Amino acid sequence: QVQLVESGGGLVQAGGSLTLSCAASGRTFSRYAMGWFRQAPGKEREFVAAISWSGGSTDYADSVKGRFTISRDNAKNTVYLQMNSLKPEDTAVYYCAADLPGWPIRRKDYEYDYWGQGTQVTVSS
Repeated sequence: QVQLVESGGGLVQAGGSLTLSCAASGRTFSRYAMGWFRQAPGKEREFVAAISWSGGSTDYADSVKGRFTISRDNAKNTVYLQMNSLKPEDTAVYYCAADLPGWPIRRKDYEYDYWGQGTQVTVSS
């Protein structure tokens, strides 16, 4: 069992930056691929970024590629999402998620087994 708690959301002006953190409980955190997803009002939840258990592989949605960076610190049981050059369309609730051990990084939300409660990111124009 893994419990995930996101933090770091807030209100920022367009062009600004935020770093989200996702703290995980459990001794097996380092075995899980991790993902970030987001859901804007009235829209479906969408993939943002994912990172392999070792941190050696990453994947990004086209909409955030070059602006967002996912990373992890297995010693701290934490995954991060550095968000730069934020746009109003990045406004959403951001969720981190953990996949079962053994899977490569994936993009479908239904493939992830554990979810945090979400943190709100609002980008003003």
